Amino acid sequence: MVSAEDFAFVLFSLVYMYFISKVAFPTTSAFREAPVFGEKNRVLGLYVFVAAIIGLFLPIAYIFEGIFEGDKEGIKAAAPHLFLLASQVFMEGVAFSDRFSLPIRVFVPVFYNSRRIFSLVEWLRAEIGKVEEQHSGGMRRLYVGRTLAMVNMALWCFNLFGFLLPVYLPRAFKKYYSELKDKDQKLK
Repeated sequence: MVSAEDFAFVLFSLVYMYFISKVAFPTTSAFREAPVFGEKNRVLGLYVFVAAIIGLFLPIAYIFEGIFEGDKEGIKAAAPHLFLLASQVFMEGVAFSDRFSLPIRVFVPVFYNSRRIFSLVEWLRAEIGKVEEQHSGGMRRLYVGRTLAMVNMALWCFNLFGFLLPVYLPRAFKKYYSELKDKDQKLK
């Protein structure tokens, strides 16, 4: 269900994260950097909550229902997205340790969202390609699968192109480089 390429992607991301943390984006201080948007941003908290429901919990429910309904095609199509999202959550936990700088923390969601869009395209293609008469699940499951794949595609495309790249990434780099500049000025 999950391809060797997806496993290789996760392993590569771990190695690459460590590499760029040493070569390109070392930590600016021994202290933990403050988050870009603050700890108590309610809008961001709500956004993450909704994304977790749409991107994580509903696909898990879809896969479990597919097990009971015998929809192997639906499970096979949704599993890579879920695997990559769970891997992203794990890697964000690793990146948010004190050992990594702010650009590395930004790298993980941007990198995984970029890859996951391709798995969502495949999921959407598999769901749209199902023929009603040959589908092993019911008609309701067919439409739920298609809707869930489309909603996830819209959510994660917005997340990447409407939030991570135009908002989060510039703010994180501004904060990182201003702290780096302050550190350099203190050393002079």
